[in-house]
Amino acid sequence: MSSTDLLIRPARDERDRAAVFAIRGAVFVAEQRVPIAEEWDARDAGADHLLALVGGVPAGTARLLDRGEGAGLLGRMAVLPERRGGGIGAALVRAVEERARERGLTSVELHAQTHALGFYERLGYTAHGEEFLDAGIPHRHMVRGLE
Repeated sequence: MSSTDLLIRPARDERDRAAVFAIRGAVFVAEQRVPIAEEWDARDAGADHLLALVGGVPAGTARLLDRGEGAGLLGRMAVLPERRGGGIGAALVRAVEERARERGLTSVELHAQTHALGFYERLGYTAHGEEFLDAGIPHRHMVRGLE
């Protein structure tokens, strides 16, 4: 995949939102066995959803919530299995950070699955607090200030 093949943009219509939820369903519900009732929540309606497209085909997604007090929450980041390892995840994180800056936020927080801690640390995030379970999966809270 070349950098010109990858486009990350806000989900702008019902077709985009369907792609976002299809990706999340494939990754979280089917692959990781997260119950649908826990994966899709009321916060989706007010969230910024970003969609990663490779050659025009949906490949990944992430959402941004405004937590208040200048903090954004990056969540529900998912990349389809066949597209992992090509930089889409890192590009989604950076796109969420840019959207957070546009909204005037000064930091981005996330709840990282523990197997992904190194990925987020390489992108400048720092883990805080104890490990906790979310949907039966171990997580840690992480944060990165935005310059």
